[in-house]
Amino acid sequence: MTSDYPSAAEYAAEGGQVRASTLELFFDLVFVFTITQLTHVFTHHPGWQALAQVALMFGVIWWMYAGYVWLTNEVAPNSSNRRTWLLVGMFGFFVLALAIPGAFTGSGLAFGLAYILIVAVHAAMFATSGAEGSAAILRIGPFNALSAGLVLAGGIIHGWPRYLLWALAFGVQIISPYLVHGGGFVVRVSHFVERHGLVIIVALGESVVALGTGLTGQDITVPLVATVALGLTLVYVLWWAFFGIDDERGEHVLESLPTVERTRAAVYAYDYAFYALLVGIILAAAGISMTIAHGNEPASTAAALALSGGVALYFLGQCIFRWVLGLPRPWFRLVAGLAVLATAPIGVLWVAWGQLAVLIVVGYGCVIVDDILSIRDGEAGKYVSRSGFGARRPRG
Repeated sequence: MTSDYPSAAEYAAEGGQVRASTLELFFDLVFVFTITQLTHVFTHHPGWQALAQVALMFGVIWWMYAGYVWLTNEVAPNSSNRRTWLLVGMFGFFVLALAIPGAFTGSGLAFGLAYILIVAVHAAMFATSGAEGSAAILRIGPFNALSAGLVLAGGIIHGWPRYLLWALAFGVQIISPYLVHGGGFVVRVSHFVERHGLVIIVALGESVVALGTGLTGQDITVPLVATVALGLTLVYVLWWAFFGIDDERGEHVLESLPTVERTRAAVYAYDYAFYALLVGIILAAAGISMTIAHGNEPASTAAALALSGGVALYFLGQCIFRWVLGLPRPWFRLVAGLAVLATAPIGVLWVAWGQLAVLIVVGYGCVIVDDILSIRDGEAGKYVSRSGFGARRPRG
């Protein structure tokens, strides 16, 4: 029987957790529910208001969810006490997810109270851990507490002030790394990158769920099977775009950086850039769900923009990720984002499945061209190698 946690040798090798534990994977199940709830917010009332709600709610949620990744990166859940408190934090995230559909109407207070619990558990576990980050959390913790207070205040107040207060809470979180010194936190790269990669996988899984849910109860026909193939192919393209080579290259860059620079790069690349990546996945999942509902009919403007715009935002997140870490060709992902965004009118003016098909061709084409350039320049990774395309031997 395998152990739930890394071996003692693994801990000793790096001073902390080097692989994700099964408890953390269990913790991620709540994130699945969160992504599902946010996707439903947009699909039930598609439009700019729903987009603003999703962006604000996911902004404050992602900041603290990423905070728990930083927490378990340094404070391994290797005791009953730590595991218990992590489950309390998990409970807070679950209640938060339950409150998402009505967060801007009737369940804002529940959203705020759950957020207070999440922040409190996070700060307490860090501060009492005795790890190197226990002092650093005293610098960033007050900003998290301020954000939590703003979220709670927004949950109490109705109407447009709720948008304002939650936007302020998100803003405090965005600027806080610029206002405090990043020293004190230790980024154990293998665990850190693995956990963030798992978050992407979880979010992509919601796209598959959205595809299946949208087709539930329908007769199995050739057009339906073709739609399923298109939907799964798009999810695969998104997976390949990040895990083909950027995931591995990002890990290598973080490993090479000194401690303080590593912490800063981890925040910018894996917290900031991942926000765009994940919101893009949420919108793409919503777009897939709404697109398959139209079938051979033209898509609504909201559905078409969600589908193409979500993929474009995903590529923009990758552009930021590459730029922050100094990876090659960040501009190429920006070009890819603009190219896939240009496919939105196809769904409105023609048919929904036509937009999906063209989007896949354009998006996949951009990813393949970038892979070929990577191989040409000797940047092959575990998924991308010269044998895959018959490219010449990498230089150097």
